[in-house]
Amino acid sequence: MRDDERKRRYDEDPEDDFDELFEDIEDDDPFEDFFEEDNDEGVEDIEARLQRLFGGETTSELEERAARMEGGGRELEVRVTGVYERIEHGQPRALLVQLRDNYGRTVPIVIGPFEAHAIVTALNDDTPPRPMTHDLTRNILTRLGVSIDRVVIDDLWQGTFYAKIYLLHGDEEIEIDSRPSDAIALALRFRAPIYMAESVLEAEGMPDDYS
Repeated sequence: MRDDERKRRYDEDPEDDFDELFEDIEDDDPFEDFFEEDNDEGVEDIEARLQRLFGGETTSELEERAARMEGGGRELEVRVTGVYERIEHGQPRALLVQLRDNYGRTVPIVIGPFEAHAIVTALNDDTPPRPMTHDLTRNILTRLGVSIDRVVIDDLWQGTFYAKIYLLHGDEEIEIDSRPSDAIALALRFRAPIYMAESVLEAEGMPDDYS
């Protein structure tokens, strides 16, 4: 079956494409020929189709990002200096939250309109008449005896920032993967410190008076 025909079938029913992925090795001994030396092309084809089915990063990309995070170095505290709209000729409008460290380096991060509103609300200490999503999350965590110890923006990979929220429940620390925008919105509500990996600051930081 041609690749374009497979794509059409997958668009209609992903399960059919998943079943087809293994149809060539469904026999009495499914792994009899699977690891033969001349079967490299078949293995690569299966890996490519698994990547298409499940998406995400390849194994090599994941290993590279993990190695970079492990050697990411120290984390510096940053503070939110504001949320603004970026308008550049020939570029789509974008909302950004700007973070600044104690050395005057600023890092802008593109965020969505809902997250921008959530961050601005927290910066202004505004209380909505009914709890919005981040306010609700704070209320739930508080009622459960959980607090946010800190937020760390620890990686920048292929243009995407990554963050972690560190929760405290008694003596237990719980690490939660998060988008930076959500992590910042929650950190502001808990008045928790925000940190950024030195490697990210070095890669994206610019002088505070940069224009």
